[in-house]
Amino acid sequence: MAMTTEALVVAELGANPTLETIQIDELRPDEALVEIHTVGLCHTDISCIEGTIPVEFPAVLGHEGSNGSGGGVLLKAGAHLTHLTAGSKVLLSFNSCGICRECVSSFPSYCQNYSSLNFGGRREDGSQPLSLPLGTKLFSNFFGQSAFSKLAIVNGRTIVQVPQSTDLALFAPLGCGIQTGAGTILNTLDVRPGQSLVVFGVGAVGLACVMAGKLRGADPLIAVDIDPTRLDLAIKLGATHGILASDITLGIVEEIKRLCPGNGVQRAVDCSGVPSVIEQMIKSLGSRGKAATVGAPAPGKSVNIDVFTHIIKGTHYIGSCEGDCVPSEIIPYLIEKHSQGLFPLEELVTVYDGKDFTKAFEDARKGMVVKAVLRWK
Repeated sequence: MAMTTEALVVAELGANPTLETIQIDELRPDEALVEIHTVGLCHTDISCIEGTIPVEFPAVLGHEGSNGSGGGVLLKAGAHLTHLTAGSKVLLSFNSCGICRECVSSFPSYCQNYSSLNFGGRREDGSQPLSLPLGTKLFSNFFGQSAFSKLAIVNGRTIVQVPQSTDLALFAPLGCGIQTGAGTILNTLDVRPGQSLVVFGVGAVGLACVMAGKLRGADPLIAVDIDPTRLDLAIKLGATHGILASDITLGIVEEIKRLCPGNGVQRAVDCSGVPSVIEQMIKSLGSRGKAATVGAPAPGKSVNIDVFTHIIKGTHYIGSCEGDCVPSEIIPYLIEKHSQGLFPLEELVTVYDGKDFTKAFEDARKGMVVKAVLRWK
């Protein structure tokens, strides 16, 4: 029997989310019914609403969900999810199949069966689990969860059980943005102590890069952004230098090379997704330097690379999806580092009451907060 709940519905491209009553389909064997307590607002959600990343409408988005204990929180698990414990606290991450070549190689963010469906928002058979009361199907199953809903049908592969003491409002963003930034440093770039590191764009993902860079002992650790307030926060969180990209008198590539020993930076990450910034990042690399892009521009965007320089310097430029993370490994790791005072996530998070979702979206769009989190319960 179908149930009803309330969710944030985006009616059409560019529309503001509205709180609507929706219908929830029956569970499949590999799905769970989760009561969402808190959910992070990721820039990817905004990019989908604005059309930078293509999705269909009307839609229920949201992909940084969490829930809590008490009152039957993990409400129901499908027949295949025997590892889940009723009433446990969980954090939600991205979807994957678990059986393809990439999944079994511990790279589930590149899942060959579900990578397109993370944005595509459909079950494996193409169906949608959510609809409006009059029967209109909603683009849902976003990242396997569509967590902008008070109750959510989620794919079992998105679920990470966490200790009952976990502060869900604080750690909800671990499921996407924060693990992406930290994972890019820890996994994709594998930054080592004493290596130089530059982070281009210090929003939530970039600041997670900075914190992870400090964990790994990167030095110098340079933050680049157009906002001096964000640079101040980056330095508070571990950056040794800040470069104000909006200073037109400053040559960013030259300044990076001045600050880094040798002929350029050893590791770099772009979190902006702006092609001109990516080109600056690549030009700033020293010999055998490695750079990764995590910021997502619209499909079809490209950058220019001087192939001759790329060859003679032996530089590497790669993409990084979700920081090459295995959520069940990285999320507990970051929670542990936070408990040790080594990953101060509270410096990034601003919690909003669920009824104030409009303000949360506005503040996130304007860059007034680093990471907005909605608290439903």
